[in-house]
Amino acid sequence: MTTPRTTTQETGPAAIEMTPAAPPSKALRKRSLAAVGRSATGDRSLAILVGLVLLAAGALVALLSYGVFGTARAGRPLLDPMIVDAMRSQPLLARIIAIVAGLLLAVLGLTWAARSVRPERRPDVVVESGADTSIVVSATAAADAVAGQAAELPGVGRARARLVGPPGAPALRVTLWLADDAVVSEVLRRLESEVLVAARDSLGLAALPVAVRLELDGVTATRRVS
Repeated sequence: MTTPRTTTQETGPAAIEMTPAAPPSKALRKRSLAAVGRSATGDRSLAILVGLVLLAAGALVALLSYGVFGTARAGRPLLDPMIVDAMRSQPLLARIIAIVAGLLLAVLGLTWAARSVRPERRPDVVVESGADTSIVVSATAAADAVAGQAAELPGVGRARARLVGPPGAPALRVTLWLADDAVVSEVLRRLESEVLVAARDSLGLAALPVAVRLELDGVTATRRVS
């Protein structure tokens, strides 16, 4: 039985997602999105949160300055006089607090930047695990095997594959460079029946979401014969 998968065809900047026949589970949909491309949901959510906090702070200062909370409060300094007096009486402590706060913000910014640009995870697949020994297929070996088989399909000039996602729930990303006379539907059919089914069986995976990117191969224009 063919497991649900997500297949993406790209001939340019936009991608068209082919919906599986059977509705996949929520976890499988998440793995399918990982196969299509690296998710930026976390970075976007954090950026929106920081923007909302800054927007709220700016709006509060503007309301204070326009006297919404009282004209007397609008004429006072932004910081409470007690806080200002405490900072003036303990200048060293105030500098230390400012330095520590600046360092924390710098560390948070560097951590965010490092998380955003870090390489995508390439999970190894545990085929069999026992008390003393286990059989592990590396992500590189599995991807190279899929790419090698896909490159032998008629109409395919070159192929590249990559395993992505967490170790326990990998997804596969495949890029095919097609010859000018390649039949796309036939290439995808044979990719599923001859390459992907064998990959799932050999890796012992009940489900392996796959995203396929199609490109025209400008080098190999001759037709392959199986």
